[in-house]
Amino acid sequence: MARGSSKAPGLAMWLGLALIIIVADQFTKTLILGWFQLGDSRTVTDFFNIVRVHNTGAAFSFLAGAGGWQRWFFVGIGAVASVFIVWMLKSHPGQRLFCFSLTMILGGAIGNVVDRLLHGYVVDFLQFRFAVLEPVFQGGYFPSFNVADAAISVGAMCLILDELIRVRRSKG
Repeated sequence: MARGSSKAPGLAMWLGLALIIIVADQFTKTLILGWFQLGDSRTVTDFFNIVRVHNTGAAFSFLAGAGGWQRWFFVGIGAVASVFIVWMLKSHPGQRLFCFSLTMILGGAIGNVVDRLLHGYVVDFLQFRFAVLEPVFQGGYFPSFNVADAAISVGAMCLILDELIRVRRSKG
C-alpha cells in the first residue's frame, strides 16, 4: 500500500489500539493489587499460576537490585521510546504490520511506565511453568509477566516477521 494512502489506518487508530492495551494492562494490574498480597499465588492449572510479584527492574528483573535509580532510568527509556514510536507510526502509515508491531510495543511500554511512576515497580502476575525450562529457570518457572509485557513480546515478534517479509519481498 502506498505511503499516505487513504486506506491506510491513521495515527489515531494506532494510538487508540495502544490505549486499549494500556487500559487492559492497568485494569488487570489493579485487580491483582486489590485481590492479592505481595507473594500470593493461585494455581490455575499444573503449568499456570496467577501471582503477585513486584519487579523494580526490567525484563527478567534486570537491574532489580540497583538501588532505586533504575526506576527513573526505565521511565526515561520508556518516554523516549514512546516519542520515537509515535514518530515512526506517523512516518510509515501504509505499513500495517510494522505499525501494529510498534503499537503493541508502545502500549506495553507505556503500561509499564505508568506502574513505575505510580508504584516504583512493575506489577507482574502471569506465571508459567514448563519442565523443559528447569535447566534455565528454577523449578521451570518462566519469570512472571503482565499484559504490557505480553504486548511488547507480540510486538517484537511481529516486528521480526515484518522484517523477514520485507527482506523476502526485496529478494523476489
